[in-house]
Amino acid sequence: MAGIDYAKVNENLVRSEIWSNELKDVLQERLMADGMVRWLQNFPDGNQLTIPSIGELPMREVSEGTPVAYDTLDTGEFNLTIDRYVESATYITDKAKQDAYYAQQLIGMFPAKMRRALDENMEGSVLSLANSQTVNDLNTINGAAHRFVGSGDTNTNLSLDDFAKAKYALDKASAYGARVAIIDPSQEFVFNKLVGAQAFSNNPAFGGVVQTGFSDSGMRFIRNFFGFDVYVSNFLATPADTTINAISVPASPVTNIFMATGGDLTPFVGAYRQMPRVEFERNKDLRRDEYVMNARFGLKLYRPECIVSILTKSTI
Repeated sequence: MAGIDYAKVNENLVRSEIWSNELKDVLQERLMADGMVRWLQNFPDGNQLTIPSIGELPMREVSEGTPVAYDTLDTGEFNLTIDRYVESATYITDKAKQDAYYAQQLIGMFPAKMRRALDENMEGSVLSLANSQTVNDLNTINGAAHRFVGSGDTNTNLSLDDFAKAKYALDKASAYGARVAIIDPSQEFVFNKLVGAQAFSNNPAFGGVVQTGFSDSGMRFIRNFFGFDVYVSNFLATPADTTINAISVPASPVTNIFMATGGDLTPFVGAYRQMPRVEFERNKDLRRDEYVMNARFGLKLYRPECIVSILTKSTI
């Protein structure tokens, strides 16, 4: 008597591999730096915008009968150049489009993937503007350093003192506004370890961190340090400094950023000459469809008094 058992169907009737209808995408970090740029609108043509600047006048003590001393205003200028021309491009061949089960899903993802590439490029470009400060120098403004090496763990990590120093530097520069710090994940790790340390023990301001950690499911710390909302980013720049104020920069360094933001206080400015746009073209010679997204813009550190860079290691 004939019958069907697994041994009979396994050879030809059981699919050894099932393919899903969905495509797995990579995890992506949330981006924020674009929103920390003051994008200029009064730049209709050309590739360089000049903004003149004016200094302050002093007030003098005088004596009766003495002639008036006339002071002149210091002047200067700030130049922003459209110097970035970026693009992301891809294609799909006719054969791939005809035979691939996922062809339409792939094509539908092209614009989003290209825009993501542009956004990540912008994120790194903005955060790297911190390295526009003078390297190997304290960048002192009104007697306070705006670039220095972290004081934690023998000058390799951030400490609470560094948050206080950053606040002091911004206060001395009259950079009053919303305070934001963007630090490397290695430095979040440092502060997460301090939960049970003496620095945080019996301090109501840090209540609950044992259960939650310092970072939420996004990028922002649950707690505020010395007026700074703290964010974590993997896009912070690598500094070129070797020594600042006789303190060596640690190996595998990263530039953590502390700044005042909002309106004219925003340390970064930028301007688009061409907003991101996607274009499509049929290449009949290579028998493929081609897609390209490009943009043209400029970025620059506008107010160095509104930013403090603290250099630490980027490893744990």
